[in-house]
Amino acid sequence: MWGSLTSLNDVLIPYVQHVFKIELAASMLIQTAFFSAYFVFSIPASKIIDWIGYKRAIVAGLLTMVVACLAFFPAARIPSFPFFLAALIILATGITILQVAANPYVAVLGRPQTASSRLNLTQAFNSLGTTIFPWIGAHLILRTTAAAMAQSATQAADAVIKLYVYFFATALTLLAIGISLSRLPKMESAEHHIGEEVSDSIWKHPNLIFGAIAIFVYVGGEVSIGSSIANYLALDNIGSFLSPARFSDAATRYRAALGEAAKYISLYWLGAMIGRFIGSVLLQKIKPGKLLAFAAVMATALVVTSVLTSGHVAMWTILSIGLFNSIMFPCIFTMGIAELGPLTGKGSGLLNMAIVGGALLPVIQGVIADRVGLHHAFILPVICYLYILFYGLVGSKPNSERYA
Repeated sequence: MWGSLTSLNDVLIPYVQHVFKIELAASMLIQTAFFSAYFVFSIPASKIIDWIGYKRAIVAGLLTMVVACLAFFPAARIPSFPFFLAALIILATGITILQVAANPYVAVLGRPQTASSRLNLTQAFNSLGTTIFPWIGAHLILRTTAAAMAQSATQAADAVIKLYVYFFATALTLLAIGISLSRLPKMESAEHHIGEEVSDSIWKHPNLIFGAIAIFVYVGGEVSIGSSIANYLALDNIGSFLSPARFSDAATRYRAALGEAAKYISLYWLGAMIGRFIGSVLLQKIKPGKLLAFAAVMATALVVTSVLTSGHVAMWTILSIGLFNSIMFPCIFTMGIAELGPLTGKGSGLLNMAIVGGALLPVIQGVIADRVGLHHAFILPVICYLYILFYGLVGSKPNSERYA
C-alpha cells in the first residue's frame, strides 16, 4: 500500500501542472513536501513506538494515511494546490510512522540471521505497488497527456477522488482494522517504554551510524538514477529511439524521444521487484553483508560501463541496476538496527530520517549534469555504491563482532 501511494506522486506532478497551470519547478514541490516529512517526522515516530508499541504504531500510521486520503477530496474539489501539499505531507507522515514501526518489527520477528530475508520479502511487495500503480494512476488520472489536457478540472478531480478517497481510504481502513484485531506477537526485547532507564545509546553502535549514511546515499543514488532514466535514454547516443531524418530540430526530436524512453522506466522498477523476491531466498543462506557488497560491486560496474559506453550497451546496463539496488535497503536497514535491543525504535527513526537523501542527491546530480552532461553525471551514484560496498564489508559489523 505504501509503495502504491508513494509511486503515485509521479502521476500527480503532471496532474497539478494541468489543473493549476503551474510550471514543472513548482509542481516538484510535491516531491519536496513528501520527502521532507521523512526527515521531520521519523524521530517523533520512534517516540510513538516507545509510547504505544509496534502494533499500535502500525495502526496509527495506517489511520494517518486514511486521513490524508480523505484530505484529497477538498484538495481536488476546490481545487487547491496548498491543500494538495498538505494532504501529501500528512500522507508521508503516516507512511513514515508505518515504516519506522513496520520495518524493525519485521526484522525482529524471527531469527536475526534471516532478518534481511524477511524485510526483502516485504520490500518486494512494496516494489509490486510501485510497478503497478503508476500505470493505474496514469490510466485513471492522466490516461494520456493529450487526453489529460482535454479534460475539464472537474473530470480530473473526480478521478483523483475515486482513487484516493474511495479506494485507498477504504482499503487502508480495512487494513488498519485487520491489523488491530490480529494477535501480533509483542517484541519486548526490542521495545523501550517511556520512563524506562536504558544504559545504552544509539551513538555507541557504529553499525547504525554508518547505516544511516548508507541509507542516505542508497536512496539518493537510486532516486538520482530513476529520475534521470527517461532523460538519459532519450539522448541520441544512448536510446536512439528516433531517426534524425524524421526531425530536423534536435530539441523537438528529444521531446519526442522522451515519450518512448519513459516506457522503459518500469523495467528499472520491475528489476527491483524481481531482485527482492530472489534476495529473500538468497538471504536465507548468504550473510547480508556479503550479498550487499556483491550488489554494490555489480551496481558500480554497471554504472561505470554505462558512463564509458553509448548506445544500447549504455541503455541496458543503466536499466539493469534496479536488479542490484533491490536488496540494498533491506540489508542496510536490518544490519543497521542489529543488536540495538530496546533502542530499535530510535535506530529505525534515525535510518528513516536518512531517506531525505532522495531529496538532496538528485539535485546535486542535476547540477553536475548541467555542467558536464547527463551521461557523465552518473559518477555520483558510483560514489554512493562505493560507500555501500564499504558498509557491507566493514561498517555493518555490530559491536559483538567489532569488539570481539
